Amino acid sequence: MQPEQIKAMQLNNQYLVQPDDMLTVAKNLCGIQAQFFSNAVHALKIRCRDIAQEDIAKNLVKGWTLRGTMHLYAKEDMPLFICRNNYLCNDWNRPSFWNQHSGWALTPQRQADFSCIITDALKGGPLEREELKEICMQQGMSEAEAASMFNPWGGGIREMCERGFIHYLATEKKQFCISNEFEPLEEKDAELALAKRYFTYYGPATVHDAMYFFHASATKVKEWISILSCQVTVCQGKEYYYLNRNGARCNAEIPSCIFLAGFDPLMLGYEKKESLYLKQQDIRKIFNLAGIVMPALLINGEVVGRWKMKNHALSIEVFRSLEASEKSLLEEKAKDIWNNIKSIQYL
Repeated sequence: MQPEQIKAMQLNNQYLVQPDDMLTVAKNLCGIQAQFFSNAVHALKIRCRDIAQEDIAKNLVKGWTLRGTMHLYAKEDMPLFICRNNYLCNDWNRPSFWNQHSGWALTPQRQADFSCIITDALKGGPLEREELKEICMQQGMSEAEAASMFNPWGGGIREMCERGFIHYLATEKKQFCISNEFEPLEEKDAELALAKRYFTYYGPATVHDAMYFFHASATKVKEWISILSCQVTVCQGKEYYYLNRNGARCNAEIPSCIFLAGFDPLMLGYEKKESLYLKQQDIRKIFNLAGIVMPALLINGEVVGRWKMKNHALSIEVFRSLEASEKSLLEEKAKDIWNNIKSIQYL
């Protein structure tokens, strides 16, 4: 295949050619990265036929999943992301990423006690992070213990999420609620199910792409490819693997203009240094050194800039000069996305 054919299939598989319903998109893309909630909402908006905030809150949850990062994902997918070995386990004696950190102040018993206090408090309904912290402080939690349980990067509250006790609501607020009980999958089964979605809805993709997406070893990725019996095609000397999806055509038309979200699946789904969409000299303009993935602007399958919307004003930093026809194209697309847009500025 040629690069344009690979891109056509990837864009089609990621619902950027033919939108679908929100739950289908969220499930098949293995969730949407959501450090910034508005980015995740935009990533869904450009891929979905209809989307409303109440639908997001009703059908999705927010939590740490792939790559250890925050994602919006389907409630019914919780068995894929919660490890069976630790599910609803309130024993914190084993070493973990968190309790091995210097400054960790919670003993295993204190962590268990406060986990019970938090779950009991949430039986009355959703509560915000600071509200839970205040409840724990009233029950004798020290400042040092609070710094461990409510660490800004996760801490004990994150461990409770990863064991299936609680989860974030899929809203802008940092609200937690009790998780409904479910039956987690075995880890290998969950990994294979996610790999199947990846090679179906992110494919065609290279081994390096899948390693990047899952933070997995080459050995593990190759094992998934073998078990799933992925098809293979060659592009510019590299092997790309995929599973057939109805309607995914390599000769599909590439959309003329797409305003991708920050942390968009199209940027995070593939090894950035081997991206078919980004020129090497532009990588750090999208993937900055602080770990932020900027909202990219695609024209005919090429990243030509990045964008920002603030107070109904759209600013676009371009990486190359744009022709008048290209500007007209993106301005028309912008007005389709944001019906209250007031101005467009090129930087």
